Amino acid sequence: MSRLQQALDQIVFARRYSVQMIDSIPVSEWFRLPPAGVSHIAWQVGHLAMAQYRLTLERVRGRRPEDATLISDAFLKLFGRDSVPAADPACYPSPEEIRQVFDNVHQQMLQEAPLLSEAELDQPVLTPHSLVKTKLWAFLWCSHHEMIHVGQIGLLRRQLGQRPLW
Repeated sequence: MSRLQQALDQIVFARRYSVQMIDSIPVSEWFRLPPAGVSHIAWQVGHLAMAQYRLTLERVRGRRPEDATLISDAFLKLFGRDSVPAADPACYPSPEEIRQVFDNVHQQMLQEAPLLSEAELDQPVLTPHSLVKTKLWAFLWCSHHEMIHVGQIGLLRRQLGQRPLW
């Protein structure tokens, strides 16, 4: 199995786990900030879409004009690293729109990634990242990053009164 396929398998595994968690939370709860909470489900899902785009598409092959229909600049800013989740749903796209971007970015990455050659994986990413230096590591960090956030989603579920999922 190639290094890229191993990385993609990890991303797919992390995404399946994320989707299981996300699908267990009613969209009516997506913008609810638990007491002393710093995030909500809508921000987590939007952030995962933004991060997967930036790590596995933008840093690997650069931004393209057609990406604007995949994920807008406004979406990237709203869910970026330095963004602060707001409790007001009016500040965000609907849960359905956030989920659509989340799903579409993932599908686009799965279509484009297999086109990379083994040699390209060792090339530096196109835009700097504090942890990721090569294109292969962009894919590997994507899966790790998603697992970090699915842990946060799991904690949010519990704070919203739901039982743990196993």
